[in-house]
Amino acid sequence: MSDKQLTDINYSLLDLSPILEGSSATESFQHTVDLAQHAENLGYTRYWMAEHHNMPFIGSSATSVLIGHVASHTNHIRVGSGGIMLPNHAPLVIAEQFGTLESLHPGRIDLGLGRAPGTDQRTMQALRRNNMSGGDDFPQQLNELRAYFEPADSPHAAPIRAIPGQGLDVPIWLLGSSGFSAQLAGQLGLPFAFASHFSPNNTIPALDLYHRSFVPSEVLDEPYAMVGLNVVAAETDEEANWLGSTLKKQFLNLIRNTEEPLQPPIENIDELMTEREKIALDQQLSSSIFGSKETVREQLQVFLDETQVDEMMITAQIYDHNARLKSFELVSDLFNP
Repeated sequence: MSDKQLTDINYSLLDLSPILEGSSATESFQHTVDLAQHAENLGYTRYWMAEHHNMPFIGSSATSVLIGHVASHTNHIRVGSGGIMLPNHAPLVIAEQFGTLESLHPGRIDLGLGRAPGTDQRTMQALRRNNMSGGDDFPQQLNELRAYFEPADSPHAAPIRAIPGQGLDVPIWLLGSSGFSAQLAGQLGLPFAFASHFSPNNTIPALDLYHRSFVPSEVLDEPYAMVGLNVVAAETDEEANWLGSTLKKQFLNLIRNTEEPLQPPIENIDELMTEREKIALDQQLSSSIFGSKETVREQLQVFLDETQVDEMMITAQIYDHNARLKSFELVSDLFNP
């Protein structure tokens, strides 16, 4: 076991542009820009946004548009997708979108890709129209997408040109919450990001599969793994747990299929749950961390000891914007030497 410390790895931020109860998407996007600038000043490596649809508490559905907006209001932090759900799109369109983003913000754009729909069945049908493969053709779509970024003289270049896109270096990551993308990322020698923030039980098996499957490539000589984690930090454990009730209520709503805009924190969320719901929630949030700086430091280090990841991507669905800024600030202190 390595003696890797928090100060040895990169730390990044995942933002879903949460839409708050009583607020609007316009205000959410203002908060997103503010948080991105805050993250840049705090030394976060990358700022990713995720594609979700038909979810009243997430504003980042038009992910590429929002990436461009954030990149234009920051200076050097990497900005990207965590992720684009590739089966929802024609690969050529994604190549053109991210070719455009890379042309506007050279050397700063990441393209993280997932194979899930990022939504419910009916919305998936509305998005995919004639492509209802359920992600089974993801490897073929990925190969097509990568071919659009190849230089014109490459034998692997697509016969149709993505303009802009062709010949540009847009780093591609595979994202996953199971073993499928972990194995594919390993076989292709690509970086891999695991969604421990909502699928914690699969974390260790997926990371192990990624490392065992890894084949060196032109992209990477050795594996590079990142995990997404819910972390809510505050001055005290009590305050962090109170702020974290917003996240718990969000997941409880998902369990009940009664989604709503992000809710303010409440004193005792356990009173709202049945025993079965509490078990389900505890399982889904078993990797999530709520606490003071010292509590978070201790639990993040334990997680790092167990996973040996190269990077952590922190996310926090916190209702109060200033408390959210403070949480990411407290977390950043733990990674800075």
